[in-house]
Amino acid sequence: MKKYGMFQKVFVYTTLFLMAVIAIAIGLFYQQFAAFYNTQQMQQLRADYQGLYEQLIEAGSDREQILEIAEQFSEGNQSFIFQITDRGEIPLFLSQDRSPFAEDGGSRMLFAIGDYTLVAQNLSPQFGDGGLFARFAVAFGALMMIALIGAAIFARQMTKPIKRLVADTRKMAELLPVPPPKKRNDEIGDLSRDVHRMYGKLKDTIVLLEDENLRRKEMEESQRYFFSAASHELKTPIAATRVVLEGMLAGVGDYRNHPKYLRECVKLMDEQSETLSEILDIVNLDGQFTPNYESLNIKENVSAILCAHKPLAEMNGQEISLDIPQNLFCHADVGLFKKALSNVILNAVQNTPAGGGIYIFSEKAPQGTRLCIVNTGHIEETHLPRLFDPFYRIDEARSRGKGQTGLGLAIVKKTLDIMDVPFGLENTDVGVLFWMILPDVE
Repeated sequence: MKKYGMFQKVFVYTTLFLMAVIAIAIGLFYQQFAAFYNTQQMQQLRADYQGLYEQLIEAGSDREQILEIAEQFSEGNQSFIFQITDRGEIPLFLSQDRSPFAEDGGSRMLFAIGDYTLVAQNLSPQFGDGGLFARFAVAFGALMMIALIGAAIFARQMTKPIKRLVADTRKMAELLPVPPPKKRNDEIGDLSRDVHRMYGKLKDTIVLLEDENLRRKEMEESQRYFFSAASHELKTPIAATRVVLEGMLAGVGDYRNHPKYLRECVKLMDEQSETLSEILDIVNLDGQFTPNYESLNIKENVSAILCAHKPLAEMNGQEISLDIPQNLFCHADVGLFKKALSNVILNAVQNTPAGGGIYIFSEKAPQGTRLCIVNTGHIEETHLPRLFDPFYRIDEARSRGKGQTGLGLAIVKKTLDIMDVPFGLENTDVGVLFWMILPDVE
């Protein structure tokens, strides 16, 4: 079946409606039009021959005078058609030598003049005659032509914005760029604006879903990496402990010295206990954790954390300097702040060479207070982006020897992300700089 567009349908329906209205109007007013037209013709005919009729009345029954008056009137009004007959309806006078008189058609009127009758005729066709009907048909055709043109313009104006909207929705279905709708103050304009607004929200939703899917994939990948690394970290010392215990049970070689190797096993178990504790910290931070923000003194909290790490720094011959104003406050969760800062300082102590220095200071930043921890040393730029990944170590063997689990900076990242605190790790001329921007107290 052939598909007709909206323009064709609107055009046909409008045209049919106009034709029906015109036909109904003609049907309702046909008799009134006919009576009015014929009455006008008769009144015009009476007015045209009223003068001749009055002269003939004055002439009475004088045949010669009647013929003379008729001749003079005919010469002065050659377009008029009339005749004078006697009682036997025998023509006495016929204007313009016309015969037969009745075949000319048009309106006819009789004037009684004594023994004679004046028969006047108007050649204008009566309503319903062929000539008038032909002219009426031409007028009706012109009227219908105007109606058709109007219907075409109306259909075009009605369907043009709808076609434009259809083209836009096809582009929307393919998520292609769509120009903004043209300004219209009608229902079509409202519909177009609503469709474009809905399309904009749909695109925003799609972007959010894509971002969410990307984030979910990254999270799943991070979890897979985390559990893979965790299993590797736990598997190695467990395997080493198993070897030692089997050697002790078998009494092979030096393994017969049970106290020595039992202490080694306890040491390995302590390291695994510490690793498990840090893994649990990360798992807990991944849950639904709501920070409890409060105002805290930065220097007092940093000083309290340093007390736990100074012995290890002094044992390595490292110097720790602190330069933070006494009355400097920030807005943060105390527990998360201490956990993050403790891991940063421990990481700095573990990675600073013997005799090196660790410098802790603060400076003003546009978003708040910038707390900085700098330790002497240098990190290859290729390692910097991955230092916050769980279990990542720059030197695997050396880091294990220092008791590093590779989870410290991962915990730092989790805690600072929960508090929405910006942070970074970078190389400077002095050494490796870790910084975080703490929000000021409002």
